[in-house]
Amino acid sequence: MILFHDSGYRCFKHFYLEKVCKHLRNLFPKVVSYNRIVELEREVVIPLALFIKKVLLGKCTGISFVDSTPLRVCKNQRIHIHKVFKGIAQRGKCSMGWFFGFKLHLICNEKGELLNFMITPGDVDDRKPLEYKSFVDFIYGKLVGDKGYISKNLFQRLFVDGIQLITKLKSNMKGALMSVSDRLLLRKRAIIETVNDELKNIAQVEHSRHRCFDNFIANLLGAIAAYCLFPKKPCINVQRTIDTQLALF
Repeated sequence: MILFHDSGYRCFKHFYLEKVCKHLRNLFPKVVSYNRIVELEREVVIPLALFIKKVLLGKCTGISFVDSTPLRVCKNQRIHIHKVFKGIAQRGKCSMGWFFGFKLHLICNEKGELLNFMITPGDVDDRKPLEYKSFVDFIYGKLVGDKGYISKNLFQRLFVDGIQLITKLKSNMKGALMSVSDRLLLRKRAIIETVNDELKNIAQVEHSRHRCFDNFIANLLGAIAAYCLFPKKPCINVQRTIDTQLALF
């Protein structure tokens, strides 16, 4: 499952029948039929999740970036006839407009390594996962997000736990002070957008061909695991300096 997301194939059935069954028999001598492998996918969800959480995730360096990306399960025109995720997926809105599906919330460091992730229905506020201790348990230092994470209560709650939430300011927030180094970090927040792009366009974390929720989760975890194993990830050069200079917005 992990190999598929780094293979370049766009269809798991084609990958399994053409690549695994024909060319990788020496690595997988006891291959089963395609229908059977689809049934067995759900049995690796928990072991795969534990493998990612305990082995593959990176370590916090004191500078982290947070963002969410939509996972569409169907086109908007098909929402009223969609049945696979009925009652689970929800309508949400992102910068690209309305969608029907889920949200993948990610935290990464400046090396492009994933620190944690969470899947929620599409109508969940981006700030909600940051309220859960388990999502930010190993995060410390500066956490950079977009305007969707602006919240005075959330800032104060995270600050008590040793996390400084840095976000862009809205046009009506005049007179706010921000250090020059924090302002530079905001300019480099695009790193997590690149992570989202690689997850979708290389690891294929998003597609609309799922036939059950269990296999949707298995595909999601397989894509995340494949990304964590990428030899080259997007990264930025961050110079840690003690900066007392403030910028007035």
